[in-house]
Amino acid sequence: QVQLVESGGGLVQPGGSLRLSCAASGRIRSIYVMGWYRQAPGKQRELVAAITNGGNTNYTHSVKGRFTVSRDNAKNTVYLQMNSLKPEDTAVYYCNADLLERGRPLAAVGNYWGQGTQVTVSS
Repeated sequence: QVQLVESGGGLVQPGGSLRLSCAASGRIRSIYVMGWYRQAPGKQRELVAAITNGGNTNYTHSVKGRFTVSRDNAKNTVYLQMNSLKPEDTAVYYCNADLLERGRPLAAVGNYWGQGTQVTVSS
């Protein structure tokens, strides 16, 4: 069974920084794309940033220049460094991964979610 476990959320003042981590564990053969989504109260879940196993990245416009996504393939871990945080960044942040479990055929890549971690930006 595959699990994605996030850590690093919390309360921070506007202009501050936080670093989120997400570690994938279990019967993993390959992880392709890892990323972060967020969902604010009353809003739809949106993609924040994603990174491929080759290191290509993608960001939503509102976080470009402030957030940096990275990953450690040896540790099956993805990070989100969030700088210059704004109140509108307040949301539950979810880790997401496209991965293939050991023992499954190549066509059986699945999409997995973490449980979410709260980020609150407030003075």
